[in-house]
Amino acid sequence: MSTLLIRKVSFKDISDLQKICKQTFLETYAAGNTEEDMHKYLEEEFADGKLKLELNDNDSEFYFAILDNKVIGYIKINFGESQTEIKDKKALEIQRIYVLKDFQGKRIGKALYQKAVEIARQKGLEYLWLGVWEENPKAIQFYEKIGFVAFDKHIFQLGTDAQTDIMMKIKLN
Repeated sequence: MSTLLIRKVSFKDISDLQKICKQTFLETYAAGNTEEDMHKYLEEEFADGKLKLELNDNDSEFYFAILDNKVIGYIKINFGESQTEIKDKKALEIQRIYVLKDFQGKRIGKALYQKAVEIARQKGLEYLWLGVWEENPKAIQFYEKIGFVAFDKHIFQLGTDAQTDIMMKIKLN
């Protein structure tokens, strides 16, 4: 039986990080967006230089989900001023959490989420928050099932398309 490994991403992993970022984003959003918007987003957000800057940020961390030596998912978390919006020192933002389609429904997302909870508790934080596209009911349902509640909305720019994300949070006990 294979064991899932959750491991922090380092600079030597940049090509694997770029690959999993692009592949999971395409799998998740290509059907609901134009090819042009997807291309623009993928090239800007997952460019080597941008990912290196994010990896170099002390208030951002990436973790891979690895099964049988294959990266099958990842999470990006942010603290303090590196959070995309709230910037609350008592919060951890889950900016990205993605799992390859073939591995969804196998508790990989939950394992990545648990890693974020573990880190938040180690840092003495009070809650986690995230933004999820209002047209991604599968993800919204996942977050609600583990206890997240909606508290606001914000705009997420994908290429030329301004999309609405539901902002959700969960308090830690």
